[in-house]
Amino acid sequence: MTALGKLFRTTAFRLTLVYLLLFALFAASLLGYFAWNTRRLITDQIAATVGEEIGLLTGVFNRRGLRGLVGAIENRALRPGSNLYLVTTPAGLGVAGNIGSLQPGVMETTGWAETAYRRLDEQDQAHHYALVRVTELSNGFRLLIGRDLEERHRIFGVVASAAQWSLLIVVVLGLGGGVFVARRVLHRIDAMTGTTKRIMAGDLSGRLPVGRSGDELDRLAENLNAMLERIEALMDGLREVSDNIAHDLKTPLTRLRNRAEEALAKSGHESDYRSALEQTIEESDGLIRTFNALLMIARAESGHARDNMADFDAADVAQGIHELYEPLAEDNGMKLRVQTGFAPLHGNRELISQALANLVENAIKYGQPKPASPPLGADAAATDATILIEARHDGDRIILAVTDHGDGIPEADRKRAVERFVRLETSRTLAGSGLGLSLASAVARLHGGDLTLDDAQPGLRVALSIPARSASGLAAPTVDVQQNDA
Repeated sequence: MTALGKLFRTTAFRLTLVYLLLFALFAASLLGYFAWNTRRLITDQIAATVGEEIGLLTGVFNRRGLRGLVGAIENRALRPGSNLYLVTTPAGLGVAGNIGSLQPGVMETTGWAETAYRRLDEQDQAHHYALVRVTELSNGFRLLIGRDLEERHRIFGVVASAAQWSLLIVVVLGLGGGVFVARRVLHRIDAMTGTTKRIMAGDLSGRLPVGRSGDELDRLAENLNAMLERIEALMDGLREVSDNIAHDLKTPLTRLRNRAEEALAKSGHESDYRSALEQTIEESDGLIRTFNALLMIARAESGHARDNMADFDAADVAQGIHELYEPLAEDNGMKLRVQTGFAPLHGNRELISQALANLVENAIKYGQPKPASPPLGADAAATDATILIEARHDGDRIILAVTDHGDGIPEADRKRAVERFVRLETSRTLAGSGLGLSLASAVARLHGGDLTLDDAQPGLRVALSIPARSASGLAAPTVDVQQNDA
């Protein structure tokens, strides 16, 4: 298809043609209405002038008779730009006037008429047109008085000429504007098409061009670019997960196979087989937990978990996590505290609970305080084996936080720590999959919030900050719930 053909087939050009047609019809209607009113106004003025003069000459005839009427007509006919006059006998013979010829039958009927005529003093045979009125006098005489319509024709011609030029200018400017707009839109659409072709070819880094006008195409391009960034992030995450699964799950799968092969190779007792099976089951449970965590992250990042959102109090979730993990913390020589206030949320309770549980598990696993004595003057509470769970309302956000006093995470590693399967050097000797913080971060994003890692001096404070939502079905408690390690 040629460039001109593409231009004519664009929606912008077709819309321009439609608007051009509508505007041309409107302009033609407006000019037509103006011309018609101008014609009617001039006709009314001529009729008023002729009617007034008929009244005067009829009065002359009534007072002075035919001789007086003829004298008055001859005097008036000599004036420059005079009207048309004609007096005829009952037999139709002309008695006085300045008309040389009329259309047949004009004098036979009284009233108004438009007729062609020729003056007596004109040498050429050209005919003009006039608006005339015929009045019957006494004794059968008839009086015709009229006015030439040249002025009306001239004004109408001026209006018609202006209408033609106006419509021509409208068409030319409309087509020119349509071509300009269509070319501009077509250029931008072609640029978008080229970008989408590169994206479909696999280059997800391509972005649609955004102008500075802020029009609907710019807004569309901005939204599409945001969508492309989201798609690219999901694809990068998918590739990262695939790579991580290939690397990080290869080791436990290899251990499973080697343990099963070793159990088969050895001719041991039933206790040896049982021990091998128990270790295999334990390793399998770890793999299942890893895949469950990946599935929960996928649910959170895809947004499918929004279907199960409801109103609840995050303080109840914190209390439930405290009751669940308090025995585990005590078994590890640690204390678990909870400090809550009324914290209404609208979200997925299961995912919020799982995210907070992951943070508590990490705190129990990595939050053991350093054995060294605290420096002089340091807060004793900052060096004990205490983990604090918080759930509170902070302005327009709900804060769910877990604070420990262990080794913490260096600031340079905090951004990388929330990625999937990332395990820092200090945690590689402990069991785990490296998905706890990743899940918590995905849950925070699902609810429009974020996950922050801060220094607890010493230790680490991990906080979920989620926008507070209306929870109409919840009643605020009268006091905050706080549990101390007394």
